[in-house]
Amino acid sequence: MSTPEIPPPVVPAPIPQPPNTFWRGPNGIRAGWRVLIFLAIVAGISLTLIVGIFIVSRGRIQAGVSGLTPLGVGLSEAAIFFVTAIAALIMSVIEHRSWGQYGLPARHAFRGDFWIGTVVGFLAISTCLLAIFAFHGFHLAGLNTHGDMIVKATVAWGVAFIMVGLAEEFSFRGYLQYTLAMGMGYWPAAILLSVLFGLAHARNPGETVPGIISVVFFALLFCFVIRRTGNLWWAVGFHTGWDWGQTFFYGVPDSGAAARYNLFNSAFHGSRWITGGTVGPEASIFTPLTLLLVVVIVASFYRENRYPVG
Repeated sequence: MSTPEIPPPVVPAPIPQPPNTFWRGPNGIRAGWRVLIFLAIVAGISLTLIVGIFIVSRGRIQAGVSGLTPLGVGLSEAAIFFVTAIAALIMSVIEHRSWGQYGLPARHAFRGDFWIGTVVGFLAISTCLLAIFAFHGFHLAGLNTHGDMIVKATVAWGVAFIMVGLAEEFSFRGYLQYTLAMGMGYWPAAILLSVLFGLAHARNPGETVPGIISVVFFALLFCFVIRRTGNLWWAVGFHTGWDWGQTFFYGVPDSGAAARYNLFNSAFHGSRWITGGTVGPEASIFTPLTLLLVVVIVASFYRENRYPVG
């Protein structure tokens, strides 16, 4: 009796992939177009907010809250974060991705990496100022805030600079970094966005060329940290800790602007390359040296690249 012949298994035909076009690539809509769509959404939301505020206020609201105050800084940066976060949320629906893939996963929010980054950021600005002090270029000149206001200002500036960290990190190293890294590689995208980050700070009234160069170094440090940690939370923490220490705790200029309700009064004297001049310590030669030290520390503790693309 012969054994019945078993027919070979049917292998399903591969699903044809859509051809690459000017609009689409192997990963869907090309990265450049996605960036343009994102920026168009940001512009549209921003314009809507401005028009809405103007209509509600009947044109009586002046242009923002002036000066470096917790309220002024917090509100302006919260608006930037809101606009870019909503735009990224819309893009996540278009791209069928989770919003957290763009750098701020909720499961890591304000957990270990954020607080480590915050402490390192505060220690970094302290190290920079200590170096300036060692060269007789900086000293504290007594308390500026007293009594119950110390606690209120500490908390208010803390919240304000968390918003600064979220807004600036997500705006330049959130959706844009993720998308451009898919199209051109991680470090080409990081370098491009870091230069743009520096140019964005060039409009600050007290900024100088050394200060702008230092801002680019900050951006490259953040890109390195994000590459190693896999998301933005460590960088947000460092941004918070540095700015809080610089502006509130030590009361030194930030891009030439002085804050209100800072804890200490500070004084600088000596060469600009040591003190940073009117810009503040960010334009000092010791800032890039401090950031280089931070790179070495991060590389020692985070030895693998964890960023998902590029």
